[in-house]
Order: sequence, then C-alpha cells, then structure tokens
Amino acid sequence: MDTQQNTALTRALAEVPGPLPTSGVIHIAIPHTDRFTIVGNHLAQHPDLSCTAVGIAVRIQSLPQGIEIGIKALAARCREGEKRIAAALRELEAFGYLQRVRDRLPSGRVITRTVFCNQPTALLRPRRPAAPQHPAAPAPHPAQAPAEVPTPAPAPTPPPGPDMSAPPPVPPPPLFAAHPAPLFVPLVPPPTAPKPPPAPLPRPDEPTPELDRAATALLSDLRRHAPQLTLSETDIRHLVPGVAAWLERATHPDAIRRTLTTDLPHPLRHPAKLLKHRLTALLPPPLPGSHDLTAPARPRITVTPFQTCDDCDRAFRSPTPGHCRDCRDCREHREHREHREHRSDATRTAA
Repeated sequence: MDTQQNTALTRALAEVPGPLPTSGVIHIAIPHTDRFTIVGNHLAQHPDLSCTAVGIAVRIQSLPQGIEIGIKALAARCREGEKRIAAALRELEAFGYLQRVRDRLPSGRVITRTVFCNQPTALLRPRRPAAPQHPAAPAPHPAQAPAEVPTPAPAPTPPPGPDMSAPPPVPPPPLFAAHPAPLFVPLVPPPTAPKPPPAPLPRPDEPTPELDRAATALLSDLRRHAPQLTLSETDIRHLVPGVAAWLERATHPDAIRRTLTTDLPHPLRHPAKLLKHRLTALLPPPLPGSHDLTAPARPRITVTPFQTCDDCDRAFRSPTPGHCRDCRDCREHREHREHREHRSDATRTAA
C-alpha cells in the first residue's frame, strides 16, 4: 500500500520561498492572528539555559498579569514535577529573567512580587527620559470637523526698556540626546582571533605537458557528470595544477572525478571555489615506494651457549669452555693461599 501524501503539507512546502534544503529543519511560517506570544531568540536559543527552563519561561511569558506562577501552581499546569520546575525557576532567576522583589503596601504589609522580564539585558541600558505629558484637548464632535488647526500665538515681544543688552532667553534642552543609546546590545562578542588564510592549491612537484593536458581534459569533462560544474576557461586554468598534483600521485581519474562530483550542495553558487577546496583538503598522500613496504629486519639476538665446567661438570653459559664461577673462585682462592704460603717459607729460609 502506497504511503498517503499530505496535500496540505505539500502545498505549504511549495509556497516556501527559495529552494528547500536537502537536510535540516524546514520552517513553514504561518502568521499568527490571535493567541500568540513573542519570544526572543536570546531566550529560545540561550546557550546556558536548559530546555526545561526555556519551556517554563515561555509558559510564564504567555500567562496574563496576576496569574500565580509558584512551583505548585506551575506543577498543576505542566507535566514536569516540582523538582524540575524549581530547578528551572532557579536558572531563570540566575540569568535575570525571573526576579523576586519585596514591596510594602500602603497598609504596611510587606509582600513579595514575582517579576518576569522578557528581555533582561534591556534593563541594563540607559533609559530615555519620558516625554512630558500635556493634557489632552477635548475631542471634537464627529459631525463637526475642524476646518483649520489652530496654531499657537507667538510670544509677545517685551517693550524696549532702558537696558537693551539683556541676554536672550535660553531655549529648553532637547528631549532626546543627539546620540541616543543603542536599542540593541549584541550578546555575542566580536571574534578576537583572525581566521587563518586558506591553504594554497596543491601543485605537482614536476609539472609536465602530459599532466596539464590530462588535468584540463578531466576538468572540462566534469559537466557531463554534473551540470552544476560547468567551468569557465579561466577557472579551468586556475584548477589545472591541483588536478595535476592528484594525477602525479598516481590517483585514478575516476577517483578524482568521483571526489569532485559526489554530494554537491544545492544550490551550488561557486563551483570553482568548491573544487578548489576539495582538491586542497582531500589531497591523498604520495604512493609509498617498494622499500617503504618492505618489512623492517628484525634485530638478531645473540644467545650465549652452554658450557660444561672442567672441574665439577656443572653447566654454565660462556662463549668459551672453561670453569664455572664457583670453580674459578676456588682456584683463585687456592692460588692466593699457595702464593702466601710460598712467600712465608721464603722469608723463614732467608732468616
């Protein structure tokens, strides 16, 4: 059974401006006419707030004035438990979205007001002075439209006195400064480290006319496999050294063509820049030589053979036959004793 298509969704997708992305979310924006709340991206995309805190903030912002937003009241409205709601309220309070203010009523009673600010960073900006409020003039009757708007009469000129050098009256200061405070303060700081320069296009170590001819033919033939990669002659001459470097490293032309034409973005606005990036970033290493593939020779280990002691027939390791260590020590001790006895006999004989 075929999958049933949603005709309304298909019609809505057809009305989305621009080409549809091949991956990621697709937004169908239908304007709201009633029952909607404006939420800033600084809250919806806050990097340090949990999704529960963002959802609780949106729920609080959508409620009218005077609604109770305590932990138990929110737990009765939401599916989250009291612990998660309490943790979310603490997050919102830490970032300034939720504030608790103690206030004293005229009767002397002290109460705590819960204040939610949809844009807490705006509270830190300098506030503009409010314009002076003038008493509103009575509205004319609908049937009696005024023929002319009365203009204020000019101020009377003071009569000339004995002192005509009096300074003129100082005009009142303007209501707004010449350079008002900015209405938006960016939350993301400007980048401090410059981007590294792009890597240069690879070039062959030994360019030859055969490599240039094969690289030019491969780049000119790409439009048969991908019409988006229709290149100009200037772009082809610029990209020829990169393809020649691939061919010099014994890369098969089919492998180069597959690397350059697979998984192209849609729409492709700059084909030459994409090919330059792929030729530079995906360059394979040179093929190893025959001596590089030869297994290294294992070091030879010299094993000292076993020998049999001439005196005690004990086995011991030595490159030459002879006596074991104990027998050598005994022989040295015996020879030393005999030498000492012989020297003492010679001393007695001389005496």
